[in-house]
Amino acid sequence: MDAPQLLETDTKVLVSGSDIDGIPRGKIMARDKFLKSLPDGFGFCSVVFGWDLHDVGYDPKPPLAEGDSGFADVLAKVDPKTLRRVPWNNNQAHFLLDFCDPRTGEPLPMCPRSLLKRIVRRCEAAGVRPKAGMEFEWFNYCETPETLHAKQGVGLKPLTNGMFGYSLQRPHLNQDFFNEIFDHCAAFNVPLEALHTETGPGVYEAAIQYADALELADRAHLFKMAVKQIGLSHGITACFMAKPYQDQPGCSGHIHISLADLVSGENLFALAPTDAGSADAASPYAGMTPKMQQFVAGVLAGLPSIMAILAPTINSYKRLVENVWAPLTVSYGLENRTTSIRVIAPPTCPPSATRIEVRVPGADVNPYLAVAAIVACGLHGVEGGMALPFPPARGDVTAADFAPLPRTLIDATRLMMAPDSVARKVLGDDFVEHYGATRLHEWRLWSRAVTNWELKRYMETV
Repeated sequence: MDAPQLLETDTKVLVSGSDIDGIPRGKIMARDKFLKSLPDGFGFCSVVFGWDLHDVGYDPKPPLAEGDSGFADVLAKVDPKTLRRVPWNNNQAHFLLDFCDPRTGEPLPMCPRSLLKRIVRRCEAAGVRPKAGMEFEWFNYCETPETLHAKQGVGLKPLTNGMFGYSLQRPHLNQDFFNEIFDHCAAFNVPLEALHTETGPGVYEAAIQYADALELADRAHLFKMAVKQIGLSHGITACFMAKPYQDQPGCSGHIHISLADLVSGENLFALAPTDAGSADAASPYAGMTPKMQQFVAGVLAGLPSIMAILAPTINSYKRLVENVWAPLTVSYGLENRTTSIRVIAPPTCPPSATRIEVRVPGADVNPYLAVAAIVACGLHGVEGGMALPFPPARGDVTAADFAPLPRTLIDATRLMMAPDSVARKVLGDDFVEHYGATRLHEWRLWSRAVTNWELKRYMETV
């Protein structure tokens, strides 16, 4: 392992890794301690895979926390290639971690970054390299952690009012915050292709630059951290919930995917000029290479069983409703934003940019897990030579047109944990058992909750 290039002024180093929900879990390390941890790693409490979004222990306990483990340390290994400097925090050095079994040194099955690395290696063994891009939509509020606590998430003040998608007016009201997102992310090696307002009060959308799948997931994971921290310095809270309001559009986390030849780098989803010229324009599959068709077929086959990854929270499913461009079905279409998979190909893009967009994920998704699950299902289709089960959808797709996706977290989790699920085949039993236990915990907490809706509806009337 090459030693990372620290500066003499780097007396302390920030390290972090992703937990199962995509939350960065980390610490500041003294320079000497950090350097001594290379290359073997250092101990990190396994509780980061034994508790939820609010540091509450999972019930039931997932496999890592079962029995008499006592939350012993796991091994945290620094990836020296991930050095970034945090421009909004005095250019502090930051590195990403992979979590491993201390007995064997092997990656933990439930470590999100390690799972994606495993899927990428499987792709490379098949002669392909997955590429990806990602878009996030999110709400911004003029709130601090203190006011959020006091208001309990109710009656929050949006950064701006009204529905101003693609506005040049609204960013001007918070120009420093808006510009710092773009500029600081660039300096943080999380380059954005675009940043703009989305329709909704205080809503922004960012497109993260296309890259190799692991690099993209690193960027997407760190993007949320960056926006939240930059926001806090301006008295702004950034919210990546999938659906903060019943009467407002939800927030997506669309993921773009393609495959490149491992040697030549050629986009395997793009038709060669000779093929494009000879393709049957009347064919429903015009514009899709055989490899792309197989990949899409694999994603379609696996989509219901990875839904608990693409829509990981109770709130995720509030976004997936009719008439708001949120997909409800196992479907795909050429340049169709009402399907789960949008095929993007010439003439709406250059041949080199041919790709698919998976439109199911919301902004609450863990990028590592989502990219891993999509790529693993697609590779399953390529390796199995799968054929598309039906032609691409035309026009607006409704819930009655195709097989439905799960509509609740419990249904999605049960499909994923079924003995013969595609998720088990492509992601492994160890990961599915652990992740499934975390989602059952989330559902159990929700099932016990007494909500404001119930109080308003039943307090006087029943």
